[in-house]
Amino acid sequence: MNKVVKLEDLGLKDFKETWDYQERLFKSILDTKIKNRREDAGLETDNHFLFVEHPHVYTLGKSGDLTNLLLTKEQLKAKNATFYKINRGGDITYHGPGQIVGYPILDLDNFFTDIHKYLRFLEEVIILTLGEYGLQTERSPGETGVWLDVGTPFARKICAMGVRASRWVTMHGFALNVNADLGYFDNIIPCGIKGKAVTSLNVELGEDFVNEELVKEKILKHFSDLFEAHFA
Repeated sequence: MNKVVKLEDLGLKDFKETWDYQERLFKSILDTKIKNRREDAGLETDNHFLFVEHPHVYTLGKSGDLTNLLLTKEQLKAKNATFYKINRGGDITYHGPGQIVGYPILDLDNFFTDIHKYLRFLEEVIILTLGEYGLQTERSPGETGVWLDVGTPFARKICAMGVRASRWVTMHGFALNVNADLGYFDNIIPCGIKGKAVTSLNVELGEDFVNEELVKEKILKHFSDLFEAHFA
């Protein structure tokens, strides 16, 4: 099993360009697996991890409800934002500057073949990372992602998650609010969940700005530990 993960930080990059790039990497892994199955080729499958920051964009998962987007096409344009219906699970979410987005494109045959476990591990990576900043975050029953004050009137989401998987190959991933402009979440019903707030790491810490590179380092450390992976 290949536990080496090729790491790329794409910086600020258009959502559609990044989605297309993910799809190419995803397809390449699938093609290798198909070749191995048909020809017993014994080829090693790659794993990838992309960090990226997107310009303002709203994305709707395949099970999402379009009415959770509260903006017209004209209003989207006025806010310099775009919108895409995409092929991950989950409902609607927002990506933008000040948010760390991680896209693991893994062949889970190299790790473990359990999508539920995969999602829980992604959540745990973020929970452990935020714990290093003194935040006690947790899962919310029946909802993906990472939250604070679950079960109280003050419940708020700090990290959204949504993935796609085929033949145990994953794509899409998580979006952690670090220095995000939370006003953009007012234009949607985040993840289709009414009455629950969204927050950001800088807000929770009472700081103007949190060093995003340090957060990424912590994410990679915990990802490596949990998945027993090595970054290259």
